[in-house]
Amino acid sequence: MLKLGQNFGSLAGSNNGKIMAIQFKQHKPWLLGITILIVVLGLVGYRYIKNKQADDVLTIGISPPYAELLQSVANEVEKQGVHVKLVEFSDWRAPNVAVQNGDIDANFFQQSVFLRNAVKETGYDLHAFGVGSGSHVGLYSKKYKSLEELPSKARVAIPNDPVNLARALILLHRAGLIQLKDINNELSTTQDIIANPKQLSFVEVEGPQTAHAYNDVDLIFGFPHYLKMAKVTDPHSALFLDPIDKKYAILFVTRRDYQDKNQKLATFVKAFQNSKQAQDILDKDFGQGMWFQGWK
Repeated sequence: MLKLGQNFGSLAGSNNGKIMAIQFKQHKPWLLGITILIVVLGLVGYRYIKNKQADDVLTIGISPPYAELLQSVANEVEKQGVHVKLVEFSDWRAPNVAVQNGDIDANFFQQSVFLRNAVKETGYDLHAFGVGSGSHVGLYSKKYKSLEELPSKARVAIPNDPVNLARALILLHRAGLIQLKDINNELSTTQDIIANPKQLSFVEVEGPQTAHAYNDVDLIFGFPHYLKMAKVTDPHSALFLDPIDKKYAILFVTRRDYQDKNQKLATFVKAFQNSKQAQDILDKDFGQGMWFQGWK
């Protein structure tokens, strides 16, 4: 009897297993469908949350000299519910590429002449969303105390990008060191020099690097904030400074089709233009009297 019971139990267990297997197979499509649905809904939810988070963050590309300045404004607008992410770029081309590609919302590093030339060269659909601060530029020398002391065949460091190279040549023209065909040509090159009485030679370097050439050449075209960062000289020590020109104010640049959701960028620009702390940082980073309000 024990042997029969064991066989019967084994047979019953086997049958129950087969029945459960059949039932599982019958429900397997439903279970698979539910599992797929849960995964899909999870992915959709995740993407929604990520997109919502991206919509809630204003991303601005900057050059290193503006990091502290814009971070102070970011801290201010955070109190108004505007979350800002700053992305630093070491060159003057990548920020426009990033805006054009939609990788960032805006950038803050270029003035109107630079922007116009960049759009002309690339065909990018960019424009000025708002106006920030601008700065003077000047001629600086470690070796000489005046432009009159500058010797014949002196070496002069100037930026190698078309816009700032032209700005440097215009400043040299204003200082009486060279003469250009047309001082109003915003893209003048060394080929447009029609008089060079001191036979100056030009050393073209990346714009930010003109400050680092201070110890190596006779004269440099210098930006106050880069001089401060390089710690080579006081921006106020210029042998010659340019006049204020609002077209050289730094711009907040976006794509033309940029949608400013919840007025995040507009809020940021307004805060920048009205921030006392931002003005204090500009005084520190550029020097008092070395910057101006481009929006006024």
